[in-house]
Amino acid sequence: MSDEEARGTGRTTDEGRPEQATDGERAEQLTEEERLLRRRARRVSAYRNAERTLARLGLFAPLRERLALLDGADTLYDLDEPGDLYGNGVVAALEEKVAGLLGKEAAAFFPTGTMAQQVALRCWAGRTGNPTVALHPLAHPEVHERDAFREVSGLRPVHVTGEPRQPTAEEIRGFEEPFGALMLELPLRDAGFVLPTWEELTEVVAAARERDAVVHFDGARLWETTVHFGRPLAEIADLADSVYVSFYKSLQGFGGAALAGPTSLIEEARTWRHRYGGAVFQQFPTVLSALAGLEHELPRLPEYVHHARVVAAALREGFALAGLPWARVHPEVPHTFDFQVWLPYGVDELSEAAIRQSEETGTALFINPWDAKGPGLSLTEVYVRAAALEWTAADVRAAAADFVTRLREVAG
Repeated sequence: MSDEEARGTGRTTDEGRPEQATDGERAEQLTEEERLLRRRARRVSAYRNAERTLARLGLFAPLRERLALLDGADTLYDLDEPGDLYGNGVVAALEEKVAGLLGKEAAAFFPTGTMAQQVALRCWAGRTGNPTVALHPLAHPEVHERDAFREVSGLRPVHVTGEPRQPTAEEIRGFEEPFGALMLELPLRDAGFVLPTWEELTEVVAAARERDAVVHFDGARLWETTVHFGRPLAEIADLADSVYVSFYKSLQGFGGAALAGPTSLIEEARTWRHRYGGAVFQQFPTVLSALAGLEHELPRLPEYVHHARVVAAALREGFALAGLPWARVHPEVPHTFDFQVWLPYGVDELSEAAIRQSEETGTALFINPWDAKGPGLSLTEVYVRAAALEWTAADVRAAAADFVTRLREVAG
């Protein structure tokens, strides 16, 4: 399951919890599943119909609008060329472009990041002779992939830290058993899209190399890290032996991923891609959308990151002005253009207030589900994209205050 599907369209950690039923729902005696589906449908409908939002996510857009992403594709690739066959043609052109952007010898296109990372790490396991992969317990493979490392690829994950942050060099050096590969998710999404400092990252990589381990970056969102690190993309990727990147999380493509690294690794990865069922007959629509994202969206990502910091600060100010007793934006200064908001209310109250604000004002401030993190404490993720650039700090403060008013009405 994709990250945007998991969080942006109704992740089970939110949608699997009980919610308050309206009088009409009680009269209809809806099951819990029916109530949850109804709430999700309301949320998605309110978001799609909203006049203002901080992000227009492609996965919610109508097919006609999604296909419009390919308008002007003739400037990206020669459309008089035949379609791709199992990875040649336009697929090979995308692979070459990604390898160049990441400063790697070669790259291979994959239909999913789940497949790309399993292939990369099993290839490294064959080279190192150690199938143990050190990673964070909040990393994507541990949270969202149904134990795929263990069940499909024969890899053995171990956790170098349990803290909701990136691991430290001291933790890597002091880990009690050998591992063949260190996998770092940059940014670490489920901890709040957090990144280490550049100095911390280089120290962690050096610590892994001291232990004769290879370093793999889960860089699904690596595209958006250049502002925080203050380094170009290729310099960041150069720290790792291999890097996975996504084409739809940051770049709004239809889907797909790429694995980049040494030529010998990528050649072997293509073999395993075939064995895993990833040698798809034709993928040109997805690949063209990836090329479009690299051409049009990638240059804008730093602007989104800078504006996310404006939005985050304005949310804190808006909550404070509205007299909310406690609220947290995490990280306080976002490391990328996505971040978390924590509020001292239950999932039901927060969900209803967010939906009502979207339905009644046409302003969708919080478009993602809320997750319970304790009694009367919940969080949601805030995404800042091109649509947010139309919002001033005053707009965000006003929307936050309006949301708090509705929240108090719902909570009674």
